[in-house]
Amino acid sequence: MAVIGTATFASQVRQFFCTAVTLSVTPLHTQHPLDPLTKEEFLAHIVQTIVQNKYPISNNNKLAFHYIGVDDPEKDLVLKYETSPTLISIPRKIFVVAIITRSQTEILIDLTRSVSDNNGHGFPVLSAAIIRRHEQFLAIDELPLKYPPFIASVNKRGLNISEIVCSSFTMGWFGEEKNSRTVRVDFFMKENTVNIYVRPITGITIVADLDLMKIVEYHDRGIEAVPTAENTEYQVSKQSPPFGPKQHSLTSHQPQGPGFQINGTSVSWANWKFHIGFDVRAGIVISLASIYDLEKHKSRRVLYKGYISELFVSYQDPTEEFYFKSYFDSGEFGFGLSYVSLIPNRDCPPHAQFIDTYIHSANGTPIFLENAICVFEQYGNIMWRHTETGIPNESIEESRTEVDLIIRTVVTVGNYDNVIDWEFSASGSIKPSIALSGILEIKGTNIKHKDEIKEEIHGKLVSADSIGIYHDHFYIYYLDFDIEGTQNSFEKTSLKTVRIKDGSSKRKSYWTTETQTAKTESDAKITTGLAPRELVVVNPNIKTAVGNEVGYRLIPAIPAHPLLTEDDYPQIRGAFTNYNVWVTPYNRTEKWAGGLYVDHSRGDDTLAVWTKQNREIVNKDIVMWHVVGIHHVPAQEDFPIMLLLSTSELRPTNFFERNPVLKTLSPRDVACPGCSN
Repeated sequence: MAVIGTATFASQVRQFFCTAVTLSVTPLHTQHPLDPLTKEEFLAHIVQTIVQNKYPISNNNKLAFHYIGVDDPEKDLVLKYETSPTLISIPRKIFVVAIITRSQTEILIDLTRSVSDNNGHGFPVLSAAIIRRHEQFLAIDELPLKYPPFIASVNKRGLNISEIVCSSFTMGWFGEEKNSRTVRVDFFMKENTVNIYVRPITGITIVADLDLMKIVEYHDRGIEAVPTAENTEYQVSKQSPPFGPKQHSLTSHQPQGPGFQINGTSVSWANWKFHIGFDVRAGIVISLASIYDLEKHKSRRVLYKGYISELFVSYQDPTEEFYFKSYFDSGEFGFGLSYVSLIPNRDCPPHAQFIDTYIHSANGTPIFLENAICVFEQYGNIMWRHTETGIPNESIEESRTEVDLIIRTVVTVGNYDNVIDWEFSASGSIKPSIALSGILEIKGTNIKHKDEIKEEIHGKLVSADSIGIYHDHFYIYYLDFDIEGTQNSFEKTSLKTVRIKDGSSKRKSYWTTETQTAKTESDAKITTGLAPRELVVVNPNIKTAVGNEVGYRLIPAIPAHPLLTEDDYPQIRGAFTNYNVWVTPYNRTEKWAGGLYVDHSRGDDTLAVWTKQNREIVNKDIVMWHVVGIHHVPAQEDFPIMLLLSTSELRPTNFFERNPVLKTLSPRDVACPGCSN
């Protein structure tokens, strides 16, 4: 691997053979060792220069950067830096994954070490050029429009080729002995709507090779109706009356200004301090979170690092046009590369503050991303309350209003938008949450009514000629707890029913608890929802005044478990979803639950594989991995664009004909008709 140091924390990426580079560079004196790469660091061209010097570029030698990020500094050095920043010097190192003339070679360039290659299955994250539909992917997407068999298929369907949008998607792995960097190309009609995903052209299969830049497979299996554009428009500027339901305006005012401070990438709010980082694969990274204890008069560390390690989205249609659709949005497309700019006063409230960042292009130069992250305070919930009426002649009413701090980002991968929040409460809780919006994956059909369905359609008929395909969303969080230090343990407390048999009570039963400390990784694998239990990361070396071990409890979301068989190829690659909770000993290189190289991967470098070592986790530096899942059974209300979907609510299902608030205007829309922002 190659090492090129500069300024930012790191992340790694996947792909066949890759080039990794890390250089040693003197960091800026104001720079935190976990800060993301800056524009100046990208523009220094250190990475490009070193890689190009080793692999001179020519007509026959192509170079594309698929991942550039800060290599994680040693944890003990970062913790020392937090205590004595002026006394600790941490070299900036950059981890790079590149593809050089179709050869994926993982190189770590270090001026003091030799170079070694690392070959394996899978390919790295698709480059920023691909993600943002520039350069290479635009060229791939244009291939079908000049391909005679495709043109013939379009003419056979009576479609206008100038109204067709081509879009490329990863293909996964289905037991092939040898893989190449291929993608599937799907087709949509943009005629009369920008909602292209609900107007697919079904029945055509194209496979394109990214290295050869050519179509290598083509099939036309038959004609299905292209869903109509009617009632698919979602842009507010294109809607026509009547509008509704009506919403009233709300003014937000902070006379004392915001309750938080952002100093560079460090945030202080109420009793919390933490660091906001960014990575082109992980997206937002929350680090070094500590809370000030008023009674102990000191800050107490809680979380060393937290981020979403992977998102596994598997569609449940096994037919030729859909079977390959099992996506790993972080490892294949890059959460950070897929960030979108947040819209002020819509995605975030008027009093929010925004943070910009940079991602990189395929040639390694920086791409500015404005309003990538927003920070704001949220008011109105009850923190705690009590009304006391049991004391004669007294009435006591006490209530406290909760104010939370929200760190928000939005990741848009293809048709889905992922709203990602990290919510901090003065009570000490941290709530990482995800909600979904965007557009369903639609399959065209000739069916216009449910009564016409004669066989399995692998989804729900959400509109005429439109099937919303069943699918899953499995997010896995990386949560490196450091509860008052790095020596932690994982406790499982079961709630058990006890039957009273000796006649000592008029009761016949009660429940009690039984606590076990997980000794190894196997002990810590938990499927939530099967039995009541408490899951706590504790510091066994520090106790409260009454003798309890200090800790943080995981309160899981409504559990979702994989329904694919364990020998199915997508599930082999996504085996990290087999349990809802995993615990591993801290290892700086074990960051990505789906493996370093995910595109066309074979599941041989995942969290499920690492934990087969069954390492000890008692009183050690440990990491919790938490899987949050949603089995998505589409409904008509999800069409033509989805309402925000979270993990717990009562939600109308086929109660309305379509999204019932599609034509709802916000107060800002009423004040500014036709405004797009």
